[in-house]
Amino acid sequence: MADSNDKGCWVGFDLGGTKMLATVFDSAFRAVARKRRRTRGQLGKPPRISRIVQTIRQALDQSEIGSGRLRGIGVGCPGPLDLDKGIVLDAPNLGWKKVKLADAIKKEFACPVVVLNDVDAGVYGENRFGAAQKARCVIGVFPGTGVGGGCVYDGKILRGTTSSCMEIGHVQVLPNGPRCGCGLIGCLEAVASRLAISAAAAQAAYRGQAPHLLELAGTDISKIRSGVLAASVAAGDAAIEQILQRAGAWIGVAVATAVHLLAPDVVVLGGGLVEAMPKLFVTAVTESARAHVLPSFASTFEVKVAELGDDAVVMGAAGWAQTVVESQSNSR
Repeated sequence: MADSNDKGCWVGFDLGGTKMLATVFDSAFRAVARKRRRTRGQLGKPPRISRIVQTIRQALDQSEIGSGRLRGIGVGCPGPLDLDKGIVLDAPNLGWKKVKLADAIKKEFACPVVVLNDVDAGVYGENRFGAAQKARCVIGVFPGTGVGGGCVYDGKILRGTTSSCMEIGHVQVLPNGPRCGCGLIGCLEAVASRLAISAAAAQAAYRGQAPHLLELAGTDISKIRSGVLAASVAAGDAAIEQILQRAGAWIGVAVATAVHLLAPDVVVLGGGLVEAMPKLFVTAVTESARAHVLPSFASTFEVKVAELGDDAVVMGAAGWAQTVVESQSNSR
């Protein structure tokens, strides 16, 4: 339960992935309550806003903080967004198109609501509370089903006029490479996402080059997830380790491009793959990035593993909501 003398609370909400998470933070950004639920309802139906509202209310009830002390809500959400209006333009994983998310939540809680890209929220969280504290510029790269990216510069999330940016997963790293799911050729996502890694690993298992992986998961890509890949490497499947190192090297190529453009102090790596094999990815990305930048940039940045885990998005979303709300208040 939060101190009754505090200055109110903030809520961070993570709408990405298969589960949604609402977390209530006190004025010092200590988590005082959280509620996690499946993102989709029964039979895999798209989530209703009422489900999101209910999850936030349950977290508030658990915290014993009344909604009258709620100063703002930050929502990290996947998909193209209209950031100024808080509209989810198109989120295939959620089954949403042109959903006025901020207005709907604001109507229920009568407080400011800020909607932002979930990866941007995670990177902001790491910059303010996690692995990249005090960095002037931090770039985040999160390999998963795709490859997400974000950037915080001088305490502000780097963004377009109305939309998020930093789509590092669609930087071309291999001009004659495979076609990406977006339709372009040779994107980072096409060669370094977990899906791309799992596909290459399944081929290695089928060819007899990864006997431990074959025993653990066969050649079913859906079963070749981060933990299985880590176990395969630990058991001695050299071919799988090489596939992962190659993916890390491609991430390093994309990071080098970002270093030339933005000169980050810190590059944060996150997501399930990195959490399962942090040393492998930090080493591969660092060596590749430094090999592909101008010599004057080679020692200017550090590659780190994200520290906040599942809390990165909710902490970042709530923290960014505070930044936006207080900035607007000070400008009046």
